[in-house]
Amino acid sequence: MPRSIATNTDVDLAGLLEFVRPRHRMIVIARRRDGSPQTSPVTGGVDDQGRIVISTYPDRAKSNNLRRDPRCSVLVLSDDFGDAWVQIDGSAEVIDPPDSVEPLVEYFRSISGEHPDWQEYREAMIDQGKSLIRLTPLRWGPIATGGFPARLADG
Repeated sequence: MPRSIATNTDVDLAGLLEFVRPRHRMIVIARRRDGSPQTSPVTGGVDDQGRIVISTYPDRAKSNNLRRDPRCSVLVLSDDFGDAWVQIDGSAEVIDPPDSVEPLVEYFRSISGEHPDWQEYREAMIDQGKSLIRLTPLRWGPIATGGFPARLADG
């Protein structure tokens, strides 16, 4: 059986967003008060301005940590755990209700398309008290896959 060889593919912002758009499984990495990492598995998308958007609640650890320190990283995973991923670093903002409702509409569209009843969705977001995290990408690594280093491919 042939060995899987690790890859690293550098991309510009457009290539990054093209990679991220169909992938919705992410890990958010915020910073606790003491500077240590605080991680959260989330579902996310890409808004029309090229920002990573994540639905959350105002009182979650990630929300509180990002309000205090907006530096944030997001690890975007493929549906197949062994497939490609990318880390995106940037600055995050937390938008709370009622200001979060329209950005949450865009979030929903970026992941699922059109909702059958937007008024019902908006009311649900208010009733649930949903917030939105919006990460502006400032730096990102290559799109990577795991495997053996190329130097071991023939060994």
